[in-house]
Amino acid sequence: MTKELTIRTVTLGGNTPLVIIAGPCVVENRDMILRTAERIKTITGALGMPFIFKSSYKKANRTSLQGFVSIGMDEALAILLEVKEQFGVPILTDVHSPEEIAAVAQVADVLQIPAFLCRQTELLLAAGESGCIVNIKKGQFLAPEDMKHPIEKVASTGNDAICVTERGASFGYHNLVVDMRSLAVMRSLGYPVILDATHSVQLPSGESGRSGGQPEFIYPIARAGVAVGIDGLFLETHPDPARALSDAASQLRLDLLEPLLVQVKKIDETVKAF
Repeated sequence: MTKELTIRTVTLGGNTPLVIIAGPCVVENRDMILRTAERIKTITGALGMPFIFKSSYKKANRTSLQGFVSIGMDEALAILLEVKEQFGVPILTDVHSPEEIAAVAQVADVLQIPAFLCRQTELLLAAGESGCIVNIKKGQFLAPEDMKHPIEKVASTGNDAICVTERGASFGYHNLVVDMRSLAVMRSLGYPVILDATHSVQLPSGESGRSGGQPEFIYPIARAGVAVGIDGLFLETHPDPARALSDAASQLRLDLLEPLLVQVKKIDETVKAF
C-alpha cells in the first residue's frame, strides 16, 4: 500500500478510490479549457471519482521548431487559476526549469516533472522546496526501480509529498510499450503510482516533425493498468483531438471519457476490495 497524499479535497494513494487526472495537453485558449474542465468535473462528479485538472501552460519539449509551445506563461497560468477557483478542483501542470517554479506554485497544487527531465537534480530539488506535491514522470529510458533516485532527490528537501507516473518505455524507434510490471515495482517504493494512458500510446517523432499516436489503445491500456492496481489514472482529453495544438494523435476524444471512466471505476473497486 502506498502513502496517502491530500491534494485539496482529493486523496491520492493508500487504498483510496482511483483519482482521475485529466484535461487537454496544453492551454490553447480560455474558452476550450473552461468548457473541458466543466465537462470533466460533471462526469467525475456524477461517478463519484476524485478529479485533478491537468493542462500544461507551456510545452517545452517539442519535436520540431514549428511545434506549438504556449499562448504565454502568464495568460495560461491565469486560465488554470480560473479553473481552480471556478470548479474547485486541484491543478496539476508541468514545470521545466527551477526559475519557473515560484510563479507556477502560486497556481498549481501538483508540480509535474516531465519524463525527459526526471533526472534533472536542480529541477527536482527546486520542486521539492516549493512545498507543492511533486509528480515525477518516469523517463522512457528509465527502469522502474530506478525511480527511487528521483524520489530521494525530492524527499531530501524535507518534502515527501511525492507521486510517480508511468508513461511508457522506449521500444525501438518511434514506439513505446507499457510494462505493467513497472506499476507494481514503483508501488513497492511506497509512493502513489499513476498511469498515463494517453502518452503511453504515443509514437514519438513518428509523423515527420511531430509525434504520432494510437489512441485506439487508450482504453485497453487504462483498463489493464487499473487492474494491476494504481492510485491515479492520467488522461489527456480534448473536445476535438484532430485540431489540438499539441499531441493531436494521442489525446482521448472528450466524448469517450465517460464510458472509459465507468469501466475503470468498476475495475478499481474490484481490485481494492481485496
